[in-house]
Amino acid sequence: QVQVVESGGGLVQAGGSLRLSCTTSGLTFDDYHMGWFRQAPGKEREGVSCITWRGTSTYYADSVKGRFTISRDNAKNTLYLQMNNLKVEDTAMYYCAAARSFHFSLGCEQPTYWGQGTQVTVSS
Repeated sequence: QVQVVESGGGLVQAGGSLRLSCTTSGLTFDDYHMGWFRQAPGKEREGVSCITWRGTSTYYADSVKGRFTISRDNAKNTLYLQMNNLKVEDTAMYYCAAARSFHFSLGCEQPTYWGQGTQVTVSS
């Protein structure tokens, strides 16, 4: 049984930082590109960042470039998202996903497995 579990969300003031983590079990972690997606109330889910299976290439949405950093530790089956200089508009549920396809301009495509999400709330 595949499990994808996010952690690290919370409430932070604008300008602050959070580090999200995502651990997996039941799948071969380094067989997958891994990504972060988010969905704010009333909005569609969007891809935030993606990293290839070896960690050699990354994708960031324009809205987070220069502020967020994605990384992975294949030995620990863990994905990270370091979020700095958070803005109110970053408030959303953040989801981790394992994907079979990576596109340099689009990020993780056709995610296969999803976590339940972790809430990030940024106050002004």
